[in-house]
Amino acid sequence: MGLVENTDPSMDETAVLAAAEAALSDIAAIRQEIGTVIFGQQKVVEQTILAVLSGGHALLVGVPGLAKTKLVATLGIVLGLNENRIQFTPDLMPSDILGSEVMDQDDAGKRSFRFVPGPIFTQLLMADEINRASPRTQSALLQAMQEYHVTIAGARHDLPAPFHVLATQNPLEQEGTYPLPEAQLDRFLMQVDVGYPELAAERQVLLETTGVEEGRAKAVLTSGRLLEIQALVRRMPVSEKVIDAILSLVRSARPGNGNADTDRHVAWGPGPRAGQAMMLCARARALYDGRLAPSVDDIHALAEPVLQHRMALTFAARAEGMHIRDVIGGLVKNAQGE
Repeated sequence: MGLVENTDPSMDETAVLAAAEAALSDIAAIRQEIGTVIFGQQKVVEQTILAVLSGGHALLVGVPGLAKTKLVATLGIVLGLNENRIQFTPDLMPSDILGSEVMDQDDAGKRSFRFVPGPIFTQLLMADEINRASPRTQSALLQAMQEYHVTIAGARHDLPAPFHVLATQNPLEQEGTYPLPEAQLDRFLMQVDVGYPELAAERQVLLETTGVEEGRAKAVLTSGRLLEIQALVRRMPVSEKVIDAILSLVRSARPGNGNADTDRHVAWGPGPRAGQAMMLCARARALYDGRLAPSVDDIHALAEPVLQHRMALTFAARAEGMHIRDVIGGLVKNAQGE
């Protein structure tokens, strides 16, 4: 995902401050517009927006009927991005995603191959029920998510900018599904867990979505403006204290780094990409909350969505009924107590 710090020395502190204030206004408008269609679920909406503002991809995990697909579609409209949706199924082939070469014949009878782009050539790709496709098809997304281009028949084809994959996954049904490989999970900046709505939000859903007309979102940003905000996120300053907190948390989640609970319960932990993701998401969260620099609290708040899909429990820990969230919660608690 190109998660490397990219500062622009041509922008001084005053320019960054002015850009941040403009971005705060845009982000407030995004939140308000999404709230006209998606009721409640503030944490889910926040984390999904943070993934996009950070320039990355997100995996939304939840049971059917929780408006995951609707959130992605609404986000595409509000951010002014063109969007394609792929319904992943076991018989989906890589060419159904990437595109393929077809043979053309001109009037003189000369034959040549022409590339027909697949649905991946869009700014926002909604990968619905991504774990229903075979590993071969899932792997077709790997290069695109990391390098922002695909290679077909030896030829490179660049994807549009910005490019984001927002995938959905049902955590309950295992029949006819294929677990996402670790390398692909690591490409997702965050895993966003989508739970059931609160009572007031569910009441509003009933009232707002069963009438003659449903609320519709409208565009607030353009794709060009989104790219400007993403560039601003990378320019935001990060203190040494916050950097130390990121390194400490990520390293404590790896076995063999001196944490007894991690050594006992974790089979393998997050790599450096987790720290890069945490750094970007912490900056985006600060901007989302109207602050000009991230704090250690941002790191603790982002620990679960950034780390949970980059770790695995040991067999013994799973047998005890533990969840990876329990381990991350313990690590955050220890960090807060330091």
